[in-house]
Amino acid sequence: MERSNSAENGKSVVQSVSSRESADTVTIARSFGRGLVGGLIATVVMTAYRIPIARSLPPTAAFWARFVGDEEASEYPVVGLVLHLVYGMVGGGFFALLFERRVVESGQMDEKRGTIWGAVYGFLLSVFGIHVVLKRVLRMNPQSDERFIFHVSHLIYGVTLGAWLGSRAE
Repeated sequence: MERSNSAENGKSVVQSVSSRESADTVTIARSFGRGLVGGLIATVVMTAYRIPIARSLPPTAAFWARFVGDEEASEYPVVGLVLHLVYGMVGGGFFALLFERRVVESGQMDEKRGTIWGAVYGFLLSVFGIHVVLKRVLRMNPQSDERFIFHVSHLIYGVTLGAWLGSRAE
């Protein structure tokens, strides 16, 4: 009889762990999904700020032209914008995973914290974008004003993303 109780207890522990893993997977998927939506919103806001000021496509058009297409970046406006939206969405998904884990660990959540962490994230993306993507991968050397608008637009992305997720994290 002890054996069957042990076996039953062992089985319930395994089921419990399996249920917890499933719940964690659902939570991760839900969090990433929220980040995709937040990333889409933040990218639209960032792009709405950037395009009229910079009067040029996002660097994703240049990325496409260099590695996939066989024409100038100006020939890929739609592809450049779609690729930019996809990058922004995926970036939002990863931010949500990082940010919401912090929220769960701290037990505190609000738009202010989201906005602050989003600004940090936007700044880090901007620095990475300038030094790795633009300078090394695309071999571009943006002028001072262009770099400034690039940084500000990524801060806008991060602030928008963080505030939006901050208002929705569980």
